[in-house]
This record gives sequence, structure tokens and C-alpha cells, in this order.
Amino acid sequence: MRITLLSAFSIIIVLVFACKSRTKENKDTGSAKFDNIPGRKWWKEAIVYQLYPRSFKDSDGDGIGDLQGIISKLDYLKSLGIDAVWLNPIYSSPNDDNGYDVSDYQNIMKDFGTMEDFDALLKGLHERNIKLVMDLVVNHSSDEHEWFKQSRSSRTSPYRNYYHWWNAERGKPAPRYSLFDVNHDAWMYDSTTNAYYLHYFSRKQPDLNWENPQLRKEVYDIMKFWADKGIDGFRLDAFQFVSKDTTFPAFPKNYEKNFILYYAMGKNLHSYLKEMNQEVFSKYDMMSVAEGAGNSFEDAHNLVDADRKELDMAYAFEGVDLGNPKGYDLLQFKEVYSRWDSAFAEKGWLSMFLANHDQARMVSRFGNDDPAFRDASAKMLNTFILTMRGTPYCYNGDELAMTNIGFDKIEDYRDVPTLNEYQYQKKTGGNMQDFMEKIKNNCRDNGRTPFQWDATANAGFSAGTPWIKINPNYTSLNAAAQEKDTNSVLNYFRSIVQLRKENPVLIHGKYTLLDKDNPKVYAYTRELNGEKWIVLLNFSKDVVVFNFNKYISTDKSLILSNYSNAPKTAGASVSLQPYQAVIYDLKQ
Repeated sequence: MRITLLSAFSIIIVLVFACKSRTKENKDTGSAKFDNIPGRKWWKEAIVYQLYPRSFKDSDGDGIGDLQGIISKLDYLKSLGIDAVWLNPIYSSPNDDNGYDVSDYQNIMKDFGTMEDFDALLKGLHERNIKLVMDLVVNHSSDEHEWFKQSRSSRTSPYRNYYHWWNAERGKPAPRYSLFDVNHDAWMYDSTTNAYYLHYFSRKQPDLNWENPQLRKEVYDIMKFWADKGIDGFRLDAFQFVSKDTTFPAFPKNYEKNFILYYAMGKNLHSYLKEMNQEVFSKYDMMSVAEGAGNSFEDAHNLVDADRKELDMAYAFEGVDLGNPKGYDLLQFKEVYSRWDSAFAEKGWLSMFLANHDQARMVSRFGNDDPAFRDASAKMLNTFILTMRGTPYCYNGDELAMTNIGFDKIEDYRDVPTLNEYQYQKKTGGNMQDFMEKIKNNCRDNGRTPFQWDATANAGFSAGTPWIKINPNYTSLNAAAQEKDTNSVLNYFRSIVQLRKENPVLIHGKYTLLDKDNPKVYAYTRELNGEKWIVLLNFSKDVVVFNFNKYISTDKSLILSNYSNAPKTAGASVSLQPYQAVIYDLKQ
């Protein structure tokens, strides 16, 4: 859950062999390249693949992806070269918000299978040297969780203080904005005890009261339960919101236009994280990342600087929030990612991503999903994610260039905030045509359509009726077809993943932005231990000439391109085709 706050080796046979040759060379010598690099951690060097289980692979024909479906595709995951899987929530849930409303944190949602299935999945991943990171949803629970059932039953219940209640005889509390509520009201009246409960998200997602030490102990025990099973990390959902001023003072008028300033990074957040680190993280070899990075670089550093003993890395949204249907300014895009890199150049660690389960599809937002440019732009965007400093998070389907589906009818949507906002706009006289056009491009259901495995019925996802419609372009855009095509986005993705894993310059190397005022090309160098590479990314559908002379005078040897016509050596300039990505080794 999140609120809206950062081509091919093998187009021709010659390049295929050239790349295979380089890969073999790196396999022999690559490990030595990582010697004497300070501050190494597995999660810094990992490539994380985010897997949305409901839409990945259905094993039993009910139209819903499940754990056995994932198990059947473990060899596919291994073939990608990724190091870790981030699994969206699979806990027991009534599924109001696709699993982000948890009713039992120590059981598996029936739609997904059983605990035995989970154990088999974890074992299968570990056998393939793939780690598992789980999504932990503890800003709120489901209203069907036993804690909340007890909490709402009586004002004297021992669970009353597990949630935020406001007794109605005090009058209605100061307004709080809800992101998912049909009225945008985060206070829900409950007649059982004549009181209001707080829900920043849907009415079925009451916020947990982290001021209560007993609640915190319950959460840590849940984390230990999964850690003892052998998982390798947690992604903390909406965690920057858990610390609240429980006097609930009034906020300034129109605060909801920038509610992050008022909701994020409450005064006790860091003490909670330090306590969590001491109770859980410090006892296991696991990674930790929280959704959101506060309101400033200071906030972000306070979350992730190692000496503070809180989290491992920041997951910031400023860059990914730039993508919109009207396009975005590459100069601003470069400025944002360069600024974040600069702020973490010496201390702390970042996440790198352009998509997740809360976003529309990467190639539709930041590239060009026209079939003429789709593959090239998808390869270019994957090159960006995998050549920047920070841990890359690659969202399932982006290795195929899956695109927005662009529903035309509200009946096709499944996303609870979208459906509630539709009702709100209707009720308040909103422009429904504009609203429908907006969600067609931006709704997160675009990123949740079923994985396109092959050209058979339902894209090979399910033998039954899928829980959400499948993108009609699956007949031509699917994994099976791309497996056979050496020039596919999928095979390019595998190549760039391998390149990153074998070359620490792309992980730990210094980042330097070049030609910052170029409106079409994103150019930067990565430099480490005498090795220096330049990455050129054409973010436009135009042919663009990039002039090296102002920045680079050394020889340039081609490492990678998503076009077959990239010169193996470059002189004073290089002509970049639409959405071309090239990487050159700058001989020192």
C-alpha cells in the first residue's frame, strides 16, 4: 500500500557471443572485483524482484494466483538471476485491500494456500539461492482481526488500547483525512461502544496504536515467528505513519493537500524502530526497509544510517511520483535521482525502483508503450534501475514490458480506493469523464493484471476466470514468446541483471551526472577502483546525438546496448536511437 510523496546483448548473433564471452570472463574473475570493498552487505548487492502473488500464477483454477503457482515458477525466477523476492502480503485476510487488511498475521490466506505451501515455497527459494522478503502490514490490521473484535466489544476490553478510539460523548474528534474512505473521513463511528475509531486507509483497516507497548510486543513476536521460519527480511508497509499524536489536535485548513507533512515521522517513530531493531533485526541476518522516507533527507538518514540501528535502506517516492499521463520532465527526473544519490553518497543506502504494486506499469508511465517503442523503452528503463547506486527493486512483469490495461468501465476495476473515489466524485459532482481518464492511466490495477505467461487462454495464468481481466496484448506479449527471442526484453533483462551482479562498479561505484541540461538524454558515470563506465539513456523517441568531448576524452569500449547498431568503440560522439541504452567502459 502506498500513498501518492525515487537494449540487448543479444540482438544479433555477434553481440550474443560477445556478451556471453564477457559474462564467462566475469564469472572467472568477478569475485575478485568485490575484494576490499568496505561496508558490503548482501542486501546492498541483491537484486529484488517484487512478486504480486494474487496475479502471478494460479495452480488450482480459481482465478487467483497462489503459493503453489509461485512454486511451479521457481525455475523461472532463478533464470532471471535475481537474488531476493519481495512477496506482497499472503496472511489471512478478508481481502478488502488485496491482503493489506490482515486478520491473522501467523496464518496464510485461504486463496493462497496453506502454511505447508509457504514452507515449501521458502525451501524452494532457498534451494535456488533466492532470499524471501515479506511485507509486514502493521500500521493497521483488518477489522476482522481478533484484536479489533475484542477492542470494539467493550471500552474495558484489554484490547481496547490496541487501536485508536475516541469516545463520542467528547464530540467528534478533529478531522483526519482517509486515503481510501468513500468520504475521505478517517474517523468511523461504531455504535457498539459509542465511539469513533481511526483508519487512515479503508474502514476495514483500523489503525493500530503503537503507543501501547503490549501491541508493539505482539508485533515483534509476529516478526520473530516468520524470522524463525527462515525468511530474510521485512518491508514495513506505511510504517512512517505509525507514530501518532494521540491527543489528535486540529490540523491547519487544507492540510490534506500535503498530509504527509502531518502524518509521517511522528515523534516516537524512531524509538519504535530502535526497539524493533533491538528486539528483532539485531537477532537475525535480515534486511529491513520501510515504505516512505519521511519529508526530508534528514528524515531519511535518521531511518537508515547504520549507526542509528533502525532500518537498512530508504524507499523514497519522489522520483516515481513524477510519472503521469501528461508526461514528465526528464530534467526534473534527473535532478531528483541525482539529488537523492548525492544525499546518500557517503552514508546510508537507497532503494531504486520505477514501479510496484501501487503504481501503473513502468513502461506506460516512464517509457512508451506504443508497440513501436515499447521494447526499447522497457529495456532502457530496466537499464536505468540496474545501473544506479542503490538496491534495485524490479516489479514482476516489467521484465517483459507488460503495459497498462487501461480499463474503460468502472466495473472492470477491483481497487478499493479507486472504487470509493468513484463514488465520492459522483456524490460531490466531480467531472466523471476526467476521473475515468485519470484512473485509466494511473490506477494501480494497471500493475496488478495477471502475469502474461504465454498465448494460451488467460495468458497461461489460470484455468479459471481471473480475478481481474488480463491485458488483451498477452497473445503477443508473453514470457513464452520472449524466451525464444534472443532480442526480447526478458533476455535483455537477464543480461543486465548478470552485468550488475558481476561488476561492483554498478553497485558501489561513485555516480556522477553528465550533461544535466540535456532534455532527452540521461547520462552518468559509475566509477570504482580505477574502473569507470558511462551510461547513456535516450528517454525520447527521437534520434539524438550525444557529444562526448565535453566530458570524456578517453577511449570508449561498448559493454552493452539495446540496439544492434551501437558502435563497439565510440569516438567524439554517438548517435542514440529512440529509447536507446548504451554502456561504455572508459579506458583509464
